[in-house]
Amino acid sequence: MIASIVVALVVFTLNLIALGLVPERRRPSSAMAWLLLILFLPGIGLLLFLLIGSPYVPQKRREQQRVTGALIRQGLAQVPALPASADRPGWLDSVMVLNRRLGWLPGVEHNAAVLFSDYEVSVLAKAELVRTAERYVHVEYFMMCRDSTSEPFFAALLDAAARGVTVRVLFDHLSTFGLPGYKQMLATFDEAGIQWRPMLPIQPLKGHWRRPDLRNHRKILVVDGRSAFVGSQNMIDASYHNKKHEAAGRRWHELTTRVEGPVVQCIDLVFASDWFLESAENIGPQLLPAPDAGGDLTCQIVPSGPGFPDENNLRLFNTLIYGAQQRLVITSPYFVPDDSLLYAITTAAQRGVSVELFVSAQGEQFMVSHAQCSYYRFLLEAGVRIFLYPYPYVLHAKHFSVDDHTAVIGSSNMDIRSFNLDFEVSMMCSGPGFVRQMREVEDEYRTVSRELTLEEWKRRPLTKRWLDNVMRLTSAVQ
Repeated sequence: MIASIVVALVVFTLNLIALGLVPERRRPSSAMAWLLLILFLPGIGLLLFLLIGSPYVPQKRREQQRVTGALIRQGLAQVPALPASADRPGWLDSVMVLNRRLGWLPGVEHNAAVLFSDYEVSVLAKAELVRTAERYVHVEYFMMCRDSTSEPFFAALLDAAARGVTVRVLFDHLSTFGLPGYKQMLATFDEAGIQWRPMLPIQPLKGHWRRPDLRNHRKILVVDGRSAFVGSQNMIDASYHNKKHEAAGRRWHELTTRVEGPVVQCIDLVFASDWFLESAENIGPQLLPAPDAGGDLTCQIVPSGPGFPDENNLRLFNTLIYGAQQRLVITSPYFVPDDSLLYAITTAAQRGVSVELFVSAQGEQFMVSHAQCSYYRFLLEAGVRIFLYPYPYVLHAKHFSVDDHTAVIGSSNMDIRSFNLDFEVSMMCSGPGFVRQMREVEDEYRTVSRELTLEEWKRRPLTKRWLDNVMRLTSAVQ
């Protein structure tokens, strides 16, 4: 009897403490989800909260990133804000101010970019770029695996290193660690003299520990400061070496862009900041200035992640969506919006903007896929058109376009994970030529996709609706 009373008092006290601590710096929906988990599963819920409850990297790393940001700001202080231009709407200038304040980097003109939607062609284009390197190659990927698809790229890296080019490689530790040939890849790097570092490593014996689902999700390639790639594609076969998906014939469909011009130096600075955080080596002074590409594209790089306090990517997305006047086309493999993004998109549709959303017909992640489906009815009722990219493909591309003047491409999904837990990089581009390229990609999606109707969605079985709504609750546990 006494033991039961003591246990009850302990549980009550812990719940009371959690009631005051859990909501700190969290959205009410996220705080409520955690509190419900702790309440209904007292021991397990509290253990999970202690393990993954903090969406922040350790204080030391946050301080390192703050110092890095201050150095970048100081180095770019003489770069003026772009003057007003008749080629872009006036409100876009305020977006560039927002991005620079939150993510350090200015908007820059005279860039040129080309999109790559074919998986293998994109890998070969990256390999070809590396083979032109004379000074350095900077590689940063969420997942890296040396296989038959990526071999041309790895061969180009080894060739560059053999020619005396400095090659630096970053990869997310947990996402790459379990892939085939991991140890052999690192041994090959060491033998070739390629410098490498795992990003956000989980190595308790070496003092490296943090919330295990904090990841560096960026995909960056820079050569000699003059040309770069960003986008959604990892350096791995399009099957992602998932045996279940290989058996089903599933292939990931990506979109990347090769860019030239002053914005390349901004991309390089993002790499340099990540390299510093993982190696303590400041390579900033070694970066080469990017030459003017003579293009008509205005670009701005927006880094985001747990080390930034203001959800840079979410603020950028919302601001652009509210600025849309005629057309908004969104492509995201994982679409689990927070309330602010959901309201921005549905408000756009309700005020007469043509809004389209491209997603996979069948997602490859059970919980995320069901959470995503829970939003479809609300979107459809607001007037958003939803297009389902056909199975067995996974539409993994991450981009959206606003009217005929602006587009965003990068590594960021439109989900709570990308806003809170993953380090991402997005590139905002203003220029009709680039938007036309993206419209061609969107037209290809539309040609092969099937439009989902509200009538069809209302006929879903009750069991699926229940499961969607339950998984939606789990998405708030951030």
